[in-house]
Amino acid sequence: MKSALVCGAGGFIGGHLVKRLKREGYWVRGVDVKFHEHAETQADDFVLGDLRDQTICRDVIDQRFDEVYQLAADMGGAGYIFTGEHDAEIMHNSATINLNILEACRKRNIRNIFYSSSACMYPEHNQLDPSNPNCEESSAYPAAPDSEYGWEKLFSERLYLSYNRNYGMRCRVARYHNIFGPEGTWQGGKEKAPAAICRKVAQANSGDAIEIWGDGEQTRSFLYIDECIEGTVRLLRHPSFEGPVNIGSDEMVSINQLVDIIADISGKSLDKNHIDGPLGVRGRNSDNRLIKEKLGWAPNLPLQNGLKETYSWISAQLQRNSIEQVQKLELA
Repeated sequence: MKSALVCGAGGFIGGHLVKRLKREGYWVRGVDVKFHEHAETQADDFVLGDLRDQTICRDVIDQRFDEVYQLAADMGGAGYIFTGEHDAEIMHNSATINLNILEACRKRNIRNIFYSSSACMYPEHNQLDPSNPNCEESSAYPAAPDSEYGWEKLFSERLYLSYNRNYGMRCRVARYHNIFGPEGTWQGGKEKAPAAICRKVAQANSGDAIEIWGDGEQTRSFLYIDECIEGTVRLLRHPSFEGPVNIGSDEMVSINQLVDIIADISGKSLDKNHIDGPLGVRGRNSDNRLIKEKLGWAPNLPLQNGLKETYSWISAQLQRNSIEQVQKLELA
C-alpha cells in the first residue's frame, strides 16, 4: 500500500485531497493545527500539531512517504491578506513551515513533494488591466507581488526548486488560482469571494442589496475544488515536469458578474452596494497553455456548475445554524 502525507489536512483543499487519496487506496496521514471544521477527516492517522515546530515536523515525518503534499500555510481571502495587519505573521508562519517540512523530508530521503504556491505571486504591474491580465508562468520575473503573502509564496517556490537542484529531490510547484467549493471557509473574515458572495446572497431577500468591495469590475477566475485536486495529483506524479505551473480556470469573470451568476442560481433579484474594501489586483486569470502542454490536461468545468454546488452547501450551513440557534433559545 502506498502512503501519503497531507500537510494542512484540516483545511479546505487538504480535506478534499485526503478523500481523493483514500479513494485511490493510499494510507494517509494528515497534519494540521486544527481539525477540519466541516467534515470528519478520512485520514488513517491525523496529527494535531504545529508545523512551525521542528520537533512536530520530525515526529510527523517519522517514515518515508511515497507522496507528500504541502498545503499548510497562513492564508485567507482579501479581507485577511490585503489589509497589511497580518503581514509579519503570514510571512513568518508560512516560510517557517516550508523550511521545516523540506528539511525533515530531505533527512528521510523523501523525494516526491507537492508545494501549493499561489497566483498572488505574479507581478502587480501585469494585472492592472482587468480585461487583459498576464499570468503566464514566465511573467513572474521581475518580481513585484502586490502583497507580502505573494512574496512569501515566491520565496518558497524557489526554496523547493533549490532542493531539487541541490539534493536530487522531485518537488513539484503549482500556482493555485482562487479555489472554491463545498466544505471551505464561508464566514469569519478568511473566506474568499465565491464563498462570501454565496453567503451574502443566501442571507438576502429578493430586492435587497448586497455589499461588494470596490466597483465590482475587478476580474478573477475561480477553480472548483475537484479540478484543483485532479491537477495537483497529476502534477506530483508527472515523471519530469517540476513547474511552477498554474492550476486554475481560464474562465474569467468580473466580481459583478460573479454576483449575478450566484443570484441567478438562488432565484433572487438583488442589487449591489459597492463599498470600500481590500481589493488586490484589478485583474487575474489563469493562463493554461503550459499545463495543457506539459500535463495534457487543463480544468474545463464551467464556473456556474461549481457555484451551484457551493451555493447549495453554504445555504445548508446557514439553515443548520438557524435551527441550532432556535433550539438553544428553546432550551434557555
